[in-house]
Amino acid sequence: MTQPTTDDINDITQKIQEWLSIDENLETRNQIEKLALDKFDNYDKLNDLLSKRIVFGTAGLRSRMEAGFNRMNDVTVLQTSQGLAEYIKKRNGIDNNNNNKQLSIVIGHDHRFNSKSFAYITIAIFLLKGFKVYYIGDDDCATPMVPFAIDKFNSLGGIMITASHNPKDDNGYKVYWSNGCQIIPPHDINIENEILNNLNPILNLNKDNNEINKIFINFKNNLIYCYNEIVSNYISNLIKILNPKPINFKIIYTAMHGIGFKFINEIISKIILNPNENFKFVKEQCNPDPNFSTVKFPNPEEKNALNLSIKTANNLGNDYKLILANDPDADRFTIAFKNKNNIWRQLSGNEIGILFTDYIINTQFIEKNKSINNIYILNSTVSSQMIESISKKLGFKFKDTLTGFKWIGNKAIELENQNFNVPFAYEEAIGFMFSTVHDKDGIAALIVFLQLYNRLLIEGLDPIEKLEQLYKIYGNFKQCNGYYITSNSNIIDYIFNKIIRIDNNSQIYPKFIGNYKVIYWRDLTIGYDSSTKDNKPELYVDPNSQMITCKVITSDDDNTNDEDDEFIRFTARGSGTEPKLKVYIEAKASTEERAQFLADDVWRTLREEWFQPEQHNLVEQRV
Repeated sequence: MTQPTTDDINDITQKIQEWLSIDENLETRNQIEKLALDKFDNYDKLNDLLSKRIVFGTAGLRSRMEAGFNRMNDVTVLQTSQGLAEYIKKRNGIDNNNNNKQLSIVIGHDHRFNSKSFAYITIAIFLLKGFKVYYIGDDDCATPMVPFAIDKFNSLGGIMITASHNPKDDNGYKVYWSNGCQIIPPHDINIENEILNNLNPILNLNKDNNEINKIFINFKNNLIYCYNEIVSNYISNLIKILNPKPINFKIIYTAMHGIGFKFINEIISKIILNPNENFKFVKEQCNPDPNFSTVKFPNPEEKNALNLSIKTANNLGNDYKLILANDPDADRFTIAFKNKNNIWRQLSGNEIGILFTDYIINTQFIEKNKSINNIYILNSTVSSQMIESISKKLGFKFKDTLTGFKWIGNKAIELENQNFNVPFAYEEAIGFMFSTVHDKDGIAALIVFLQLYNRLLIEGLDPIEKLEQLYKIYGNFKQCNGYYITSNSNIIDYIFNKIIRIDNNSQIYPKFIGNYKVIYWRDLTIGYDSSTKDNKPELYVDPNSQMITCKVITSDDDNTNDEDDEFIRFTARGSGTEPKLKVYIEAKASTEERAQFLADDVWRTLREEWFQPEQHNLVEQRV
């Protein structure tokens, strides 16, 4: 506990007064008022809530819902919306009379607590600022429908109120630009600066005075309710682009207490034969539930998250061998299947991404005698480098980006503007992008996987058997990913700045980590890349975000393997939305067993040499 000084108490008192002068929400006002009764004992909490402002991370704003400028609440949503509206106006012709686009915005929300009320505040602000608002509501919408609607309406941007797969007490404010992609620098910093210039509320947040409803009535000509239109157009467009063929096998689906079921159910009914028998769902998880009552953490890639789905499948009988899952806002996707030994196996994001890459390149191009010289497949730099190995052998192009679909989507558009085709991109955190939107789309991913799985059934293979075939052709790649949770975010900076980085001008990075020899080092925090002529990275450098990528080989005297045949590549980075230190390790070797051993051994080495969880009070979690 910090012992505050008199100056600290004076500063926090000013922050308390500032907050109470704005906040009209009785619940969040009461939180601050109670803490303010004893500013000394509650100083740390008050300082955390009020002294910093919530900032844009890897997916817009995302935080716990409670009082304070550093949390998700009515005040921060209002101030963010005011700043964002002004920034969009300035960037799109309001100040220089260059009105090539209508002043419009797309707004949607999921089913979480406060999502609709946050959306209403956002809509009201944009209406007051002169925007036409395309509102994908009052029902809950899937996140991919927001970028789809931006493209359809030629809008200047979009906002999705969601915290995706975060715990129930969190919410978020995801911002898209006019290209249908999540914002990237310098938009994020410029928006934050514009927020600071527009803190004074133009909307009274006292919900009892019904001001928001009055604004909706007064600006009714600029408030377009487009839920039915967007859902219908999205589904039609998806079916047109993906062109799914009829399937005739049994599947189990879970929406993970989210909003995916109604969309999946409608699409599945169009392509599955005998849907009443072949399509079953996890009843406890397919109605939107903001409490996420059957899972501790509503992320379908987390350990044990699919337990209820497996139980449902087992109860229905041995014919149900495939489980499909979306996360709560339906932009992510994963699967589990029952192998020939009747054992359930969940695929990782990388395994799904590799299968998708092989399927799309072969079915859309090679088998149709179409050239792949103009094709790019993208993934994030923490995802499997096996895609690069496949690209070198087949002849298509590959590029990796920073983590997050804001980077993948914008890179795809950049390449498309150069007349390249980007039919697929992915990141290991079960996010997959097709030609439907320039963002991850869990609904599209599910439909494509059904086609892929049907093809495997015809070939007499399960997904792992298919992967084993691909490993024999392109090399054995195995991962060991995980993270460390901390209650003190300063520890992450300490580990990177004091343990990992070397403060020595003659040696920028360590030559060895344990028994492993370093052959490549990239630091996107300080801006260093050992592989480029000027040692400057090609990827975006962010001094406010910790991220180091390293490639190592074993240093055994009897190791005669070529560096391309056996290596380990890993990335360590701080999370942009959670107090986590994330670690992604991938090894390539002559056998699957050797590759997995190396990946696991590097995890142990980094644990001992760098992260030292016992000493730094970190909670270790491997996934």
